[in-house]
Parts: sequence; C-alpha cells; structure tokens
Amino acid sequence: MINIVLPVDFGDKTEQLVDGAIKFAKQVQGKLFLIHVAPSDIGFAIGDMGFQYFPEVEENEIREELVQLNKIEQRIIAQNVDCEHLLKQGIAKDIILEYAKSNNADFIVMGSHGRSGIYDVFVGSLTKGITKDSSIPVLVLPIHE
Repeated sequence: MINIVLPVDFGDKTEQLVDGAIKFAKQVQGKLFLIHVAPSDIGFAIGDMGFQYFPEVEENEIREELVQLNKIEQRIIAQNVDCEHLLKQGIAKDIILEYAKSNNADFIVMGSHGRSGIYDVFVGSLTKGITKDSSIPVLVLPIHE
C-alpha cells in the first residue's frame, strides 16, 4: 500500500486539497495520513501585563481543531480511502517531515496557492519548505482560483 501524508490547515482551500488527495489515493490505492499542526503559542496573549498564558483558550482551540480533523477523516473514509489522523503542536515543517518518516510515507501531498515573492519573504511558505527539505516525493496540487 502507498502511504500518503496530507497536511491540512483548515483554510478556505482545504476541501479542494482533500479532494485532490482522495483522487490521488484512489489512483495509487493509497492510505492517507492526515495531519494538522497547531502552533505552540495558541494560548498566549500580550496585553498591558505583558505575555499571559490562557490554557483554556488553548484547550478550546485544540478541541475545535480535532473536531474539524475528525470530520475530514470521516469524509475521506466515506470515499473508501483508508485514513488515520494526528493533531500535534509545534513547528509545522519539522512535525510533518517527522510524521511522514515515521509512517514510511511514499508521498506528501501539499497545496500551492500560487503566491510567491513578497508573500514568501514575510509569511513563508510551508509547501516550499517541505519540498526543499523532504527526502520523500512531494506532490504539489494547485489549489488557487
């Protein structure tokens, strides 16, 4: 069986990315390993008193993201594609590459919004970082308008 890692961020193009990954998984008789990486600083806020940590904010956000991840997993399974998922906090690129390696991934499927230049300088591009550092083939799906 072909193992395919599919990172998702719950953005407005996630559904399109998932559809492409499902189609690819069906073509190669693959299993999807769905992953969402939440930032480590979800519960932190800065105000008059400096940095403050609110664990309840972090717990609620993680709980909500896990619900979304479960919905995507069920949607994939309903399309007769085997799937499992992981939600983890940390640095997305490192965690995705580690997850791919630990699951003996044959492919990582990422989306490209078609942005470049100044956007990459200020925001960075996870897809660009993964393709640069991965020893595993990365299938980049165009998911822009």
